[in-house]
Amino acid sequence: MTGDRRPTAPRPPRSPADRAAVQRRTLTVVVVAQMLGGAGLAAGVTVGALLAQDMLGGDALAGLPVALTTAGSASAAYAVGRLSQRRGRRVGLAAGFGVGALGALGIVVAAVLDSPVLLFAALFVYGSGTATNLQARYAGTDLATPERRGTAVSTALVATTVGAVAGPLSVDELGSAAAAAGLPALAGPFALAALAFGAAAVVVTLLLRPDPLLLARAEGDDGLRAGPRVGPRVGGGFADLGPRARAGVVTGAAVMVVTQVAMVAIMTMTPVHLRPHHGLGDIGLVIALHITAMFLPSLVTGRLVDRLGRDVMALAGAAVLLAAGLVAALAPAESLGLLVLALVLLGLGWNIGLISGTTMLVDATDLTTRARVQGGVDVLIAVSGSGAGVLSGFVVAGSSFFTLSLVGGASSLLLLPFLLHHRRVRLA
Repeated sequence: MTGDRRPTAPRPPRSPADRAAVQRRTLTVVVVAQMLGGAGLAAGVTVGALLAQDMLGGDALAGLPVALTTAGSASAAYAVGRLSQRRGRRVGLAAGFGVGALGALGIVVAAVLDSPVLLFAALFVYGSGTATNLQARYAGTDLATPERRGTAVSTALVATTVGAVAGPLSVDELGSAAAAAGLPALAGPFALAALAFGAAAVVVTLLLRPDPLLLARAEGDDGLRAGPRVGPRVGGGFADLGPRARAGVVTGAAVMVVTQVAMVAIMTMTPVHLRPHHGLGDIGLVIALHITAMFLPSLVTGRLVDRLGRDVMALAGAAVLLAAGLVAALAPAESLGLLVLALVLLGLGWNIGLISGTTMLVDATDLTTRARVQGGVDVLIAVSGSGAGVLSGFVVAGSSFFTLSLVGGASSLLLLPFLLHHRRVRLA
């Protein structure tokens, strides 16, 4: 996905009104793609660990599906970022969603054949859809003004709520439909994921025109003030940034990485923690509410990031994650209400961290380096999430869900030195 062919940048809009119209169209397309992508990613969150548990007969490797999915998303984030830098968002996102659809279909086949090897390989490929669904948030910022970037990110993310919540809530129905078709019940959500990711690829391919990244690049300097035009060359990466920009990239990346680690670690093992005491419908409800909290608050979060500042909101996200870890640790497994509260707080903390960190990253980069740096940072996010997914199973097997929740929540405190450093550099 990293060919050298580079398209000619589209003709820039003639006026700010034209530019705003293109931005509205871009956000509309991104919103539709995110709705579909959300339905695709929900399968792995809801039943991935349960499918592995059934195939492998134990809890120690139940975190492996999330680990493989996030490892696959790391590879895809790098490839989609580089492809987007060279060919534009449309080509990069369409390719990523298409590969994710193939991975989801492979998981269905693995479930039918009861093949753990095929399951693990397909989960890795399926991760491309997860990575692409997250990378789509950047497409909404390419034509946004600096004071509206947080809102643009949140608009893209909130659309994910529809599909991401509908998936877990319909897990029983999808399981019944799969069983009626002669498939294992847990394969049902992944069949939906294959259709959803495939549809997202089609939507992006047909409708994301003009390409927002190529259009913004054609206007020069983010299209926000007069200046020399920047052609569609592939820019450098992190090493090409100045000190202040580097601090912004490092801090934004740290916020998103730590947020991902805390969320993935606790979320991965929650279905396994609940299963001895609750049915699949209850587990689906908990995950659905968790995913709702991951995306629906974006209606407000983006505006707060724009108004209160990136650092302030990142600190607030860390505090919410800490609270989530404490509640999850102290909640009895029989208490569905308290675990819902913990997972809602976990989703909210992730939402705040992702939007504030993403906006920091966009602020710190220009159009000659942006997509490539964004892809690199998303690799770090995915690799960190993969590690958290693997270790979560071993921590619970070797200790307890209590320990996992405490460690996951306390990890948010690692953000304090990064945020203090970022503030010092900005004020220097």
